[in-house]
Amino acid sequence: MTTPPPHEPSPAADRLSPVLVNVVRQIPTARVRRSANPGEDARRLARKAALKSALAAGTLALPTGPLGWLTLLPELRSVWRIQVQLVADIAALYGKKSGLTQEQVLYCLFRHSALQAFRDLVVRIGDRFMVRRASAQILQHLARKLALRITQRVVGKGLARWLPVAGAVGVGAYAYHETSRIAETAIELFSAEIEVETSVVAEI
Repeated sequence: MTTPPPHEPSPAADRLSPVLVNVVRQIPTARVRRSANPGEDARRLARKAALKSALAAGTLALPTGPLGWLTLLPELRSVWRIQVQLVADIAALYGKKSGLTQEQVLYCLFRHSALQAFRDLVVRIGDRFMVRRASAQILQHLARKLALRITQRVVGKGLARWLPVAGAVGVGAYAYHETSRIAETAIELFSAEIEVETSVVAEI
């Protein structure tokens, strides 16, 4: 185990990572209760959340040119909040909302795009998951690693701001796809047995 190294300079990631930390720190109250058919209900919620994410992202992507770049951060914040709510609701459907942690939320949101970032925090062993609690320092370090990846992707998305309606449609479609994948990750996680370590990891 080693202490996270000083991060490389990246103003965009430095602005984005605190937003990400704040979004996952405030895990919302679930809007649903434990379900007798959690998989079916989760996919129903996922479709609604995916449409909502697509609408939010597509609407914020409508401005073109330099103004469009200013909507990138609000777009990410808006879509993340929808996705975090979806994760909380799926956890509740499987009866696991009370044990939901920031580590699990981050895993659901970014596992498909940054699996290696979670190798020390969330591990699948057969039919169960082991989740290690991380210190605030480690969570901030992880959030910045994710922010670096996101900013690389956002550069490509930002180019769509120079296109009229076609750019907004593409951004909305991407948000729909991402939200659907997050739902599948959440279903996979919460349908399994989850063991959360009580000790806090200060180093990775």
